[in-house]
This record gives sequence, C-alpha cells and structure tokens, in this order.
Amino acid sequence: MNKTTRFLSIAAVAAFSAFGAQADEADSSQFALKFDTNRTRAEVAAEASTVAQTRSIEPAGSRVVTYKSTADRAAVRAAAAEAVRTGKIPSGEISAM
Repeated sequence: MNKTTRFLSIAAVAAFSAFGAQADEADSSQFALKFDTNRTRAEVAAEASTVAQTRSIEPAGSRVVTYKSTADRAAVRAAAAEAVRTGKIPSGEISAM
C-alpha cells in the first residue's frame, strides 16, 4: 500500500510539472493579430470618410417623443382625486402591496 501511494504521488507531481512546462509568453503573443495589407493610408482615409457620412452617431432610441396635451391641469387633478376617492386607483404606502 505504501508503494502504491508513493507511486501515485510521484505520478501526480510529474503530471503537474508537465502542465507548467507548457506555459507560453506572458504577453499572449500567440493570439496577436497580424495584418498584411497593400492599401495606402490615403485609400483607407478616403473609405473612412465615406462610411462616416452614411452612418449616424446618434444612438438608436435616443430621441424623445413630445406630446402636446390639451387637458387642463385642474381637470386632471380633479379626475385623479375622484379616482382615489372611489377606489379606482390606490393611494398611500399600502398601495404598493
């Protein structure tokens, strides 16, 4: 039993040391992108200027829709007070439950 335990512990140490030997560079250079291009700087700048003219820099959904109300403030307050009185809408802290 003692020999089996010793053999398994030596095998485990050898396996862990083999994983450590597979380490790569610290800067992850194997994942670096390499580009080989034959376009000039002027061609790239010309293409970038045409793309910028066709795209909007405004985020989608950022425009606010305005609504022009025809209701009177006093009429809305009176309707809300009537709805609270008749129990159509809840009021107070207990209404959150």
